[in-house]
Amino acid sequence: MPEEFFDIYDEELNPIGTASRRETHAKGYWHRTFHCWLARRSDGRELVLFQRRQLGKDTNPGCYDITAAGHLLAGEGLSDAVRELKEELGVSVSLQELIYLDQVREEADGLVGGKPFIDREVSDVYGLITSIPLESLALQQEEVAGVYEAEISDMLALFRGERDSLTVTGIEHANAGKNNEYKLISRMITAGQFVPRPFSYYIDVLEKLQNCIKE
Repeated sequence: MPEEFFDIYDEELNPIGTASRRETHAKGYWHRTFHCWLARRSDGRELVLFQRRQLGKDTNPGCYDITAAGHLLAGEGLSDAVRELKEELGVSVSLQELIYLDQVREEADGLVGGKPFIDREVSDVYGLITSIPLESLALQQEEVAGVYEAEISDMLALFRGERDSLTVTGIEHANAGKNNEYKLISRMITAGQFVPRPFSYYIDVLEKLQNCIKE
């Protein structure tokens, strides 16, 4: 598979060129990503959907994460980045259908394949209020191990430290992901099982989704 290339930026987000994914993470260049959280109402419940990353991912394998997210490739704008929803979940929408929530900067470092990496991302965060049930999603086998949903109020309590764990329902690949077959499952989750970010990120997004879904 050919290596991806990203547009890269300085600290003030001035464009400084392009670089491969490997070079971007080796040298810690700022680059842009897209986050989208899905939420829906069902029988009076206000639900947020989130995914679990595949165990084969090079960073944060098996962690719970944003419903759909990904890097902007070189030359792409945010209107192109909505492809992540189609690729990861089988959901086709335009950028105009999304609700802009925030822009955040994230910095992380560690080892991938025994080599150090520095990840500096500027992420535009969106929400999508949808009526799509879990069982209608089409999960990308290579990226997404499962998608789950929980009441937004319960998720807020989890990240605020008001409860230690939460039982959620979701779908995961069945039969090694062949033929888009899924199984329904319940899992007990904790806040520490999510991709490491300040809990304030999750709280802020969930509060904004909750306000949007009430409108």
